[in-house]
Amino acid sequence: MKEHEFREFINSLPEVSGILCRDLYFNSAVLVPFLLIKNDYHILFQKRAADIRQGSEICFPGGGFDRNIDLDFRETAIRETTEELGITRDKIIISKPLGALVTPRGVIVETFIGRLAINSLNELKPDPREVEEIFSIPVSWFIDNKPKIYFTRVEVQSSVTRPDGTKQILLPVEELGLPPKYEKNRKGMNYRVVVYKTHDHVIWGITAGILYELIQKIEKGEETAEGQGPFL
Repeated sequence: MKEHEFREFINSLPEVSGILCRDLYFNSAVLVPFLLIKNDYHILFQKRAADIRQGSEICFPGGGFDRNIDLDFRETAIRETTEELGITRDKIIISKPLGALVTPRGVIVETFIGRLAINSLNELKPDPREVEEIFSIPVSWFIDNKPKIYFTRVEVQSSVTRPDGTKQILLPVEELGLPPKYEKNRKGMNYRVVVYKTHDHVIWGITAGILYELIQKIEKGEETAEGQGPFL
């Protein structure tokens, strides 16, 4: 590599770092929809239709990034929200990105905070093929009701045993001359599972993980505002 090539390479890098090897993951985006009801902000949720993937689970509107349609992840969140909730684009006001959540199963979820410019859930027309139910919960409920925290175990496996009993080598450790310890299945990490249980629903998984981070940021913002004293 020559000097000018190195400089061109450095100049081509983004100012803000992203996620490496992104193409190896399933890329998606969701909208966390806020709406104002009787002068109190609520968060909208939807229950997925029973006969689709992850049926009957609680989620935010969103879905997979389609590079043939979406210019960016923000567009993915808006497009999926219009399709699932039956709302027009002009009623969706995106505020800011919350961040990206990466799961051990190879899913990246780009998360956006937005407000729905509606006065009632009755203004929405959810697609019954994807959405069984929509409902909202006041933000204050999540501040007052802490979630339960559980864990699942994630392990690294260099080989797996098929249903017929044969062994499938995923990483040929001996053939590559790697240290023998990598031939054994290794313990990975405990992956946090957040669960919010309301009177009518159980919110868990990716949705609850996003919600947990959101509420922490809201609480931190309130603490910061209180510590600033009166504005001059």
